[in-house]
Amino acid sequence: MLELADVVRRHGAAYLETHGASVLPSHVRALDAIAQCRTAAMGGHLALCSECGREHVLYHSCRNRACPRCGFDATNRWLAKQRELLLRVPYFHVVFTLPEELRRIVRSHQKALLSVLFRAAFDALRSLCADPHLLGAQEIGALAVLHTWTRTLEWHPHVHMLVPGGGLAADGQTWLSVPRRRKRYLVPEKALAKRFRGRFLALARRALPNVPFPEIPWEKRWVVFAKPVVHGSERVLEYLGRYVHRTALSGKALLGCDEHTVTFRYRRSCDHQSRSMTLPVHEFLRRFLQHVPPKGFHRVRAFGLLHPEHRGTLRRLQLLLAPREPSESTTLEPSSPDAPISTSPTRATCPHCGRAALSPVRRLSAEECIARQIFAANGVTGTARAPPLSCSRGQPEARP
Repeated sequence: MLELADVVRRHGAAYLETHGASVLPSHVRALDAIAQCRTAAMGGHLALCSECGREHVLYHSCRNRACPRCGFDATNRWLAKQRELLLRVPYFHVVFTLPEELRRIVRSHQKALLSVLFRAAFDALRSLCADPHLLGAQEIGALAVLHTWTRTLEWHPHVHMLVPGGGLAADGQTWLSVPRRRKRYLVPEKALAKRFRGRFLALARRALPNVPFPEIPWEKRWVVFAKPVVHGSERVLEYLGRYVHRTALSGKALLGCDEHTVTFRYRRSCDHQSRSMTLPVHEFLRRFLQHVPPKGFHRVRAFGLLHPEHRGTLRRLQLLLAPREPSESTTLEPSSPDAPISTSPTRATCPHCGRAALSPVRRLSAEECIARQIFAANGVTGTARAPPLSCSRGQPEARP
């Protein structure tokens, strides 16, 4: 199965050699990490199968945010923490999208304007929810995830929000739920889009006072939509897991790679039909790398009641809205049956006997992993032994 790492190993060096002067340091780090992910260069662990008794080396992951192979484990770890913070209320999925005229300037000032995108989206939603004719809640919560790509890897920044269907009243004690007559929507989308537009432009001009912004026609509609999410805490987490830690391209989308082009599969948004696209190698890497976030930038953020500083209030709300009964943890299925072995005890499967019986024995350095690869390639079996201690100190070996 073709992986993004295969494309990077084959063409990454040539891409950097051609465009090195214009490639950001974060993009260079991403290429290096993806190429080395789950290889001997990352080091690993020696694991022993308790069923068949064979030893296997499990290579470490790079854990780079741009690596599609590491997103699965990161998502499961994140979901394990978030499942304890859910409320027993309906949830809504809200998406805020920037118009085409602003995409170029946002790409040029990512740290400043992508943070503005987060803040403007939540401020617009919170102010509209405070309207007594709609909800009247003075405080709401939201989990927000930033995506910057289209299905064909073009630059298209937008924020996904998972929002509980309600909020706290002005007294800070009463929970106000979305009225039953409006259970299909949280707030009017047109009104939310107008508030989002005004808030984003105000915050953006304040963040970059000396940067000219493009003119946007007043009749231009800013795309915002909100829809209800399936009920049930575990299903809500499954839904949210589709958006958290997702990279611009999954490994299973790649169809082919040769000396000059890369072909990948995507699904058209207009009719949801599967299509394929072939791009020159350097254009493919450029499109992919433009979605690597700046160093230190958080793509997942919590606002309002779901922010860590309001954890005590959230716990009280969980009790107020009926405590959840304990249930099994939510996990995501691996993207393919060929997914690499994980070092997690619950998923460590022996490649020889196929049973989940691998237990880590000891940690291996990168040098040890590379040496084992060389020995295996040369048909050498057994454990390498160090030279006698006297020889290692530069002294002649004593004879009997």
